[in-house]
Amino acid sequence: MIAVEKALEQYGAPIYVRHEIVHNKYVVQTLEKKGAVFVDETAEVPEGSIVMFSAHGVAPTVHAEAAERKLATIDATCPLVTKVHKEAVRFAKEDFDILLIGHEGHEEVIGTSGEAPDHITLVDGPEDVANVEVRDPDKVVWLSQTTLSVDETMETVDALKNKFPNLLSPPSDDICYATQNRQIAVKKLAEDADLVIVVGSKNSSNSIRMVEVALDAGAPASHLVDNADEIDEAWLEGVTTVGLTSGASVPDVLVDGVIEWLAERGYGDVETVKTAEESITFSLPKELRRDLRAEAAELSQR
Repeated sequence: MIAVEKALEQYGAPIYVRHEIVHNKYVVQTLEKKGAVFVDETAEVPEGSIVMFSAHGVAPTVHAEAAERKLATIDATCPLVTKVHKEAVRFAKEDFDILLIGHEGHEEVIGTSGEAPDHITLVDGPEDVANVEVRDPDKVVWLSQTTLSVDETMETVDALKNKFPNLLSPPSDDICYATQNRQIAVKKLAEDADLVIVVGSKNSSNSIRMVEVALDAGAPASHLVDNADEIDEAWLEGVTTVGLTSGASVPDVLVDGVIEWLAERGYGDVETVKTAEESITFSLPKELRRDLRAEAAELSQR
């Protein structure tokens, strides 16, 4: 969100964004009001315009399409997704078969698969493992979409290892740290909550997984809402304790709105459950940093 806002300040509207910058309805609508234009395909961006690639990443073919249309590009791909892309390229160069654990059709999966389409096979959950075939069972590695459930991913990995005992793991965990931390926290919430509310959009993979994790961890009920307006008061019937969490890309204002809504209905005693400290911050896209530095240097010389 910050990257799009800074780009609008630096270059002015419109800034075209290929796919939603993050999967959150509130963020997208807020940016649209400021001058961002979200498109599904690069061909929808007028030639010579500025286009930003979303946090989910894009395939090399998309970069080529942008170059053909003489578009100025800003790559806002999440660094954790970029890491997976680089792993895919490296293992493909070493002629490995790459088993990409993820959900078919998700933008991140499409982008990663595009890095090495001849080497990557999508594995959409443990039930998909029986269909997987590789050229050499001694030269196969798994990677994953960054927003999956950690537990489901490892269940898929275990099934793959049963089929391919020499399966190689990535050098480091692919699941986003923010996704992992929230899943750990929601498990803790589910131990004591009669109801777990997850704030996040319906097309957010990591938010959907949070609901699933809460239910798997023992919560009697869990629901996904974009904001307080979507909460059904009937959910509160017989509920003593409500657990509240949010997806990785959800603005605090939406969570605060749910807290206020619950307080108005008698759930005003708030206890924070903390399972991890997050201190990692990501820089603005390099293209934007370059132009901001150039502008600052020019102003300093006046």
